[in-house]
Parts: sequence; structure tokens; C-alpha cells
Amino acid sequence: MEHTERRASIPKRLLALLILAVAAWILLKVIIGIIATVSTIVVVVLAIIAVFWALKTL
Repeated sequence: MEHTERRASIPKRLLALLILAVAAWILLKVIIGIIATVSTIVVVVLAIIAVFWALKTL
């Protein structure tokens, strides 16, 4: 018996590649947004702590 591989046509492969690229871009943007949100919260909390420390020190 002969084993023949069936490969997806080039347009289907290009479409799949495009979909993967778009999904990766969206995921990257979401991850960057989460990192930015967390870092902003950390900076705000540190700023509040710094203000209380400065008021206590004066």
C-alpha cells in the first residue's frame, strides 16, 4: 500500500498562518496590558507608602 501525504493547500496554510499571527498579536497585547496594570498598581501603592513615610518623618 502506498502512503500519500495530504498537505493543506497554500491558501489554507497562509490563512492559518495569518490567524496564528493575529492571535499571537492579541495575546501579546493582553499580556503587555496586564503587566502595565500590575506595575501601575505597584507604583501607586509605593507612592502612597512614600507619602505616609515622609509625613511620619517630618
